[in-house]
Amino acid sequence: MIFRQLFDQVSGTYSYILASRHGGEAMIIDPVLEKVDRYLQLMRELDLKLVKAVDTHLHADHITGLGALRDRTQCITVMGEQSKVDVVSMRIADGDKLTIEGIKLDVIYTPGHTDDSYSFVMPDRVFTGDTLLIRGTGRTDFQNGDARQQYESIFNRLMKLPDETFVFPAHDYKGDTVSTIAEERAHNPRLQVKSVEEYVALMANLRLSNPKMMDVAVPANMQQGLAQESVAARGWALSAAEAIGLHASRTVSLVDLREHTERERHGIIPGSLHAPYPDLRENLARHGLLHELAETSDKPLVFYCAFGERSAMAVQAAQDAGLASARHIQGGIAAWREAGGPLAAGRH
Repeated sequence: MIFRQLFDQVSGTYSYILASRHGGEAMIIDPVLEKVDRYLQLMRELDLKLVKAVDTHLHADHITGLGALRDRTQCITVMGEQSKVDVVSMRIADGDKLTIEGIKLDVIYTPGHTDDSYSFVMPDRVFTGDTLLIRGTGRTDFQNGDARQQYESIFNRLMKLPDETFVFPAHDYKGDTVSTIAEERAHNPRLQVKSVEEYVALMANLRLSNPKMMDVAVPANMQQGLAQESVAARGWALSAAEAIGLHASRTVSLVDLREHTERERHGIIPGSLHAPYPDLRENLARHGLLHELAETSDKPLVFYCAFGERSAMAVQAAQDAGLASARHIQGGIAAWREAGGPLAAGRH
């Protein structure tokens, strides 16, 4: 496995790049906007393809690199379903699997620092965001933070992991880079409490000043959505109502770009073809599945995903591949559902 821990000195943020080797698919966790060029340089040096960019929560101390990485690499952006971000490509929930080729992370909801905080678990390590820090814990006094919830997240979720599990947080201000669950249980001063009430009282008396970037970072990080209007302006977008009408008349080939877990949770549009977004380039290449479908059928391709981000990028790629009739459903299956479009159960 390829693993890199990268540091932004200004905000004290750790970002993590993960990859397995075979096809070079990579994921980055908690990227910082100012470091995007560095991340992409490292991707080139390691011959990696960025597939997913993930934030553990809506950060208050730096502007995320999610949007910039999506715009420059067409990667999938990922956050928790509770996040106040306007649009990301994929929203995850407790119990999900966050996957790229050769790597699978368990998704656990760990609120407390914020109400959208998540941690990601591998067999030997956990990425804790700001829920559990090295010899500390994330503050709980803004962004709907809750010390009682954080206590539950730490003691009843993270501390249940094996003692030898490595802890990789999103921030550190002392120069520490990694810890373990056993170390934090034994030596983290905020975990030496005897009850949830004692922890709540401890967190209530920290009296910390607000992060310097908070008034800038939080609003900026809530606005990450791809400008789907630019795709619509080129005539490549269908409203959900328009797509419902075309689906009813069976005059289009609908293509679902989502992953299996999304299909199982949120359902599918009946009759649609499943062609996951990470395989898009291969499927659009000459003799690829979608290229062949477009050439042998008189029905135009209509892409859809969760919220319209992946499908907007897909329709641009299809146009670039010469498939001039390709379109996408603006707002994705969320807009389709709101417009009353038919849905069927998604099966793996």
